[in-house]
Amino acid sequence: MIIYRVLSALLSYPEQELIDALPEIEAALAPTPRIRAQLGPLVEHLRTTKLIRLQEEYVAEFDRSRRQSLYLFEHIHGESRERGDALLDLLREYQRHGFEPCDEAGSPRETPDYLPLFLEFLAQRPPEEAARLLGDAVNVIALVGGRLAERENPYAAVFTVLQEMSPVKAQPMEDAPARDMDTLLDTIGPGNDGSEPLLKPDNGMVQTVKFYR
Repeated sequence: MIIYRVLSALLSYPEQELIDALPEIEAALAPTPRIRAQLGPLVEHLRTTKLIRLQEEYVAEFDRSRRQSLYLFEHIHGESRERGDALLDLLREYQRHGFEPCDEAGSPRETPDYLPLFLEFLAQRPPEEAARLLGDAVNVIALVGGRLAERENPYAAVFTVLQEMSPVKAQPMEDAPARDMDTLLDTIGPGNDGSEPLLKPDNGMVQTVKFYR
């Protein structure tokens, strides 16, 4: 569905390519007037704010504050070993459907739980399956969206749209406690052979991805 691709683009780190694509994004939203109206303030903010300012705001909001992190499993597992297991399960789900979240050099663009990447994956799945997966993640999405709304951040609109698209209503959840990053690195860091575990094949195993503790 094109809407997932649009939301993924709007949540991604702002580059000139995104700014140039705003007319196309608005055109893609034309068939859904309600969603277009909800996202209108964010699109206008992106259009009228200097790029360097947009980038500074994005880093301050999403990268420097764990409370609004776009890495879904961070809110569920913190930096625990369980997050490493969940990341591997989600990556294998991507690979099982032929979705490889890597750049041209074969390196991971982001960890699999990065929300814009997850939405990009949903855009490639049949609508019913995409809706089910969105419903699985909606509690985390609502948690982050609520915090953005409290800060009157225009990006909150993306999370509102996602909640309304979900087939199930979000339930309150508590954020995972902060933990030592070394635990996560021990879990998903390079192995003894120097290979990256997140790039290893899944050997055909089907994993159950859980967006909750």
